[in-house]
Amino acid sequence: MKLMRGFVAVVSMMMLPLAASAEYLNTTFTFSNQSANADTRVLLLPEFEGDVAAQGWATSLSADTVHQLNRAIQAQEFTGKAKQQLDIIAPVGLDEVRLVLVGVGQADSLTRTTAEEIGAALSVYLNRVKADSVLVDTRAINSATENARITAAVAHGVDLRNYRFDRFKSEPAARPAQNVHWQVVTNSDAEQQYAAKRALAEGVFLARELTNLPGSDGYPARFAEIARQQLEPLGVEVTILGPEQVKELGMGSLYSVSQGSQHKAHLLVMHWKGSDDQPIAFVGKGNTFDTGGYNLKTAAASILAMQTDKAGGAAVVGAVKALAGERAAINVVGVVPLSQNAISGEATLPGDVVTAGDGTTIEVANTDAEGRLILADGIWYAREFFNPRAIADIATLTGAKVGALGTEYSAIFSNHDDIIETLRVAGENTQELVWQLPLEPYRNVVTSRIADMKNTGSPGAQAGAIFLQHFAGDTPWVHIDMAGNAMIQSGSGIHPEGATGYGVRLLAEWAKIYSAQ
Repeated sequence: MKLMRGFVAVVSMMMLPLAASAEYLNTTFTFSNQSANADTRVLLLPEFEGDVAAQGWATSLSADTVHQLNRAIQAQEFTGKAKQQLDIIAPVGLDEVRLVLVGVGQADSLTRTTAEEIGAALSVYLNRVKADSVLVDTRAINSATENARITAAVAHGVDLRNYRFDRFKSEPAARPAQNVHWQVVTNSDAEQQYAAKRALAEGVFLARELTNLPGSDGYPARFAEIARQQLEPLGVEVTILGPEQVKELGMGSLYSVSQGSQHKAHLLVMHWKGSDDQPIAFVGKGNTFDTGGYNLKTAAASILAMQTDKAGGAAVVGAVKALAGERAAINVVGVVPLSQNAISGEATLPGDVVTAGDGTTIEVANTDAEGRLILADGIWYAREFFNPRAIADIATLTGAKVGALGTEYSAIFSNHDDIIETLRVAGENTQELVWQLPLEPYRNVVTSRIADMKNTGSPGAQAGAIFLQHFAGDTPWVHIDMAGNAMIQSGSGIHPEGATGYGVRLLAEWAKIYSAQ
């Protein structure tokens, strides 16, 4: 029986001191072309499936160990399929407690996201067996470029799955904690690629953190301050407009949503000037909690999840952090209109008319269609004050999107083919997939009898998009409706349970692709 190409892990159970590499993780990664510890080993082969015979392991494993591996492979029908694992306890000829085979699939299908999923699956395994010291020997991938790419992506997948939101637990469970040493062909290449991935992961973690915050903890002013504290040390220029400034600028559409709340509207503006090019603008819905206003949400399960209504804004903050952390040569502006949609004697009533920053009058036909009200002024602000090359807004906007596409895709709306195509590629690269829905022939669905526009219409997803398009004016624009993608109830793939940080990877990838055109 031949040894199938795959991912071989030898895991030590010995205890080592832990070092926290960030506030989100307790794991430590190092990269070197030298072995860190002869007693622990994870070996990655470049020949994922095919004609690798047992002697392919002769340089790193004893004949007895290889023989045991071949027998285990045959007995367990291990094929090397991506994320498949074969666990051998107390392997012959080795001092380690465990020897693990992890399949990586076909060489021609080992995409970035497949490698990340392999890393996530490895994370789940390491945490289950409580391993805290791992050495990954990837040198069998002898192409320095491929070695660095694959290693960084697998490590990124481990990071993304290891995040935990535990700040409100009085006695939180121990966070995943491993010391992982990646033995690579050229450590500088792997370190450089992983550093970019780690910057991206930090952006995802921040978006997850902001989305996970309960409504009374993640209110507009606090959301904005958390973003400022995270971004300014990276060189991002952060401006926070308070309620009175929002009113002074005439952004009555944004201001109206928070009229009934003790937490009034804010506008968060973030500028990473990584180049002198015309900027790309992200605008994210930051409704920090949504009761529905006087069109009150009456389903208990629905209203319980409404802290996720700020997930679009969180994605924008995370994407700006990721690009700044990577020192990306891109000029990007992030705008997050922030509100809390609540009820009181001062709250906006159904049927009220408000005036947006560009002077448009809006009939508030439904106070639970508040996301487009705050995004309207966010889009106008980005256009008016930054003259962007393109605007992408992102929001948990409509239940109609979930009905149309479920949670596997985001819906995107635009009349600009270059934006649609580059966003589609970005979605495929990150597996944050997008699907274009039409804007035509729905132009009149937001026409109001008493104002310039109303904030409702049917079909619902198109009505939201057409409403928002008005405020982009002549600027190339795309609307991303990510409703249903913000949170999961149990861990899956690169995501632990809770907020996913959806949109960070999509926006950051899209900005790179679109800016390079």
